[in-house]
Amino acid sequence: MKKISPTRREVLAIAAAASAASIADVAPAAAQVGPKPIFQVPMVTIPIVGETQVFQVRRIYCIGRNYAAHAIERGSDPNREPPFFFQKPTDAIQNVAVGEVADHPYPSLTKNYHHEVELVAALKSGGTNIPADKALDHVYGYALGLDMTRRDLQNGMAAEKKPWEIGKSFDHAAVIGPIHPAGKTGHFDKGAISLSINGTVKQSSDLSKMIWSVAEQIAKLSEAFELKAGDIIYSGTPENVGPVVKGDVLLCKLEGLPDMSIKIV
Repeated sequence: MKKISPTRREVLAIAAAASAASIADVAPAAAQVGPKPIFQVPMVTIPIVGETQVFQVRRIYCIGRNYAAHAIERGSDPNREPPFFFQKPTDAIQNVAVGEVADHPYPSLTKNYHHEVELVAALKSGGTNIPADKALDHVYGYALGLDMTRRDLQNGMAAEKKPWEIGKSFDHAAVIGPIHPAGKTGHFDKGAISLSINGTVKQSSDLSKMIWSVAEQIAKLSEAFELKAGDIIYSGTPENVGPVVKGDVLLCKLEGLPDMSIKIV
């Protein structure tokens, strides 16, 4: 039988089909490549008590002057002032394990470094315009925290009517213990909170004295920002904030949570 050779058109069609098949084979792999970062940025996390998983931090919110006596000592009127908030960078987190006395470096630029002990709420979900009566549904858990402050820098910038971020947002400025799931601790609307330095009590109050509750803070924040999972909220400090120096050992206590301790180095 005489062999019939394919025409030029048929050869081109066969080649095109083979090329298309080859492209289809590599397309899924190519689609997975995407843009690559020029360097890796470490993920900031907080340990969770009783869990192997960790809590990834998205944003750190803090409320100012949320105890009446502290508002007064900072020159504010607690009866008229609406809540106000500021943020710290996520890499300001310093994790402190239960039972540990963690070294905490005295920061640069300041000669008046202050302690502020606080309850911290960690969110598992969020949204905008969250009603206060639904706000606690978004809380994953709670921790004990320290909002450390370069007070002289904060006061100096405030006197010049400039943002005082430099007094609040710096390395190790957000000290925090591990997160305790709310399913195990319940929600905190009352309970003794205190801080001592070298065995002497400096701050002592009760969460019930907060001007704005955690639920109200979440509701107010969600009016200005879309809150999301991974956000944490430092809920304010009681009165008698004050200075620390190198060598001081701080012991923080909150009824219902383990103690947290750091040493200024």
